[in-house]
Amino acid sequence: MRLVVVSNRVTVPEKGEKVAAGGLAVALRSALEKHGGLWFGWSGATAAEPAGEITPQRHGKVSYAVIDLTEAERQSYYLGFSNRALWPLMHYRLGLTEFQRPDYAGYLAVNRRFARLLVPLLQPDDVIWIHDYHLIPLAAELRRRGVTNRIGYFHHIPWPPAEVFGALPFSSTLISSMTAYDLIGMQTQKDADNIVDGLTKLTAARREERFIVTQQRRTLVQAFPIGIDVEGFRKLAVSSVRAATQPIRATTGPLGGRKLVIGVDRLDYSKGIVQRLEAFGLFLRSHPEYRGDVGLLQIAPPSRSDVPEYAELDRQSDEVAGRLNAALGEFDWTPIRVVKKAYSRSALAGFYRRAQVGLVTPMRDGMNLVAKEYVAAQNPDDPGVLVLSRFAGAAQQMGEALIVNPYDTHEVAEAIRTALAMPRQERIRRFERLYSVIAATDIAWWTSRYLAVLTGKVPAESADELPPPARVPRRGGPRRAVAEDAPAEKPAAASRRRSLRLVKDSAGEDEAPRRKFAQAGNPALLPNAPTPR
Repeated sequence: MRLVVVSNRVTVPEKGEKVAAGGLAVALRSALEKHGGLWFGWSGATAAEPAGEITPQRHGKVSYAVIDLTEAERQSYYLGFSNRALWPLMHYRLGLTEFQRPDYAGYLAVNRRFARLLVPLLQPDDVIWIHDYHLIPLAAELRRRGVTNRIGYFHHIPWPPAEVFGALPFSSTLISSMTAYDLIGMQTQKDADNIVDGLTKLTAARREERFIVTQQRRTLVQAFPIGIDVEGFRKLAVSSVRAATQPIRATTGPLGGRKLVIGVDRLDYSKGIVQRLEAFGLFLRSHPEYRGDVGLLQIAPPSRSDVPEYAELDRQSDEVAGRLNAALGEFDWTPIRVVKKAYSRSALAGFYRRAQVGLVTPMRDGMNLVAKEYVAAQNPDDPGVLVLSRFAGAAQQMGEALIVNPYDTHEVAEAIRTALAMPRQERIRRFERLYSVIAATDIAWWTSRYLAVLTGKVPAESADELPPPARVPRRGGPRRAVAEDAPAEKPAAASRRRSLRLVKDSAGEDEAPRRKFAQAGNPALLPNAPTPR
């Protein structure tokens, strides 16, 4: 068996390039090297004329076949239909969905060109794995050209209910093309249910247990929650903090002994960045005892800046951060820092480990791997607390996080306070439960599980069985944790924190929010949140 991976973007490695730890690209490259394979997709570049054929470039056991798009194709296929129609629609944002028939025609044309150029490169025993919403109709185009190989699809973002997806013109035509796949993988069971519901309501397909059945094929639809390289990221976090890399010193150094709340997202309206900034401002207003003692670092590298909605989000985030800093900041303390640049995975791992709270509050997300990276990076002796949107796919696995409604700024604000006030033993308990789940269902587990079902090596029913909990990193006591990770705390900051604790204890804290979030995994309180394993 040879594996053929098809994705919207493909980066051909340079000779001697060192591959960064973690990430989907690394997992796919690993699977390709294991089986021997081909990686096909767009180079990310544009050319004046479309190429007539491709010559793959071989690197080890993996061949890379990339094509350039014309500028017109980039505008219609990528910026137009993929990012201004499908992306907002898949994230339940009908008000932002913009459909143009020429864009849809360009989207289909690029998928046809992908199919035409891929077919000559295929071998009879190839297993084809296609990724994400840019390439939904690709399998149907391959079938039209006589391809009979096993073809799987994985959808990395949410899939909306039939009532939402059906608002897209030509929705029945587009969704019916998915019955050309042998296996459709989704991030959560909710997403899997939504696509099955859409296929049965918008097409002539019928449901038979886990399968969608047409005259041509039985298509299995199943949830495969994606993971990360947990052990690799944990080691990256430890080494990054010990090395005290320049980005960590420069960004967290001004905090001194203050606590850190961190958010890391692409600058995208689905991530809830503006709402998160507002919630942090509300937290400081509602709990003035924390002013001067905690700061929010929001890392938000820009994306798709030539799409108007993203340019507007860029402006809004600057405006909100500026307004809150002007109202709440002091001459020696800036409550919110928004950094619009990309950092290396090593630097991000160090930031996560330094932060007492990970604030992951998208308005809608397929999975959100930042939540898993934050947990993987934590110091087992003194871990931080994850605050997680209930609308992120990760919430279905990570019930020991503080699960919140990102549309409710008061709830998010109170979750931040609960996280900062949480006793160490409770933080450790939650961390150990979360770590065992993400380590048992890491990226290697996800890749092997999906391919085993696609190739028929295991039945679909067996794929539902979760592996046993993974071993949690050994804890060595608070002294070692502080010596390894914690920045030197200024005496004045430490004294101020002790004083604040005395004030809060003597005043008698309101325990209701803490009790509420301590039971974040309780379905009676939050029906969408799973019972923790």
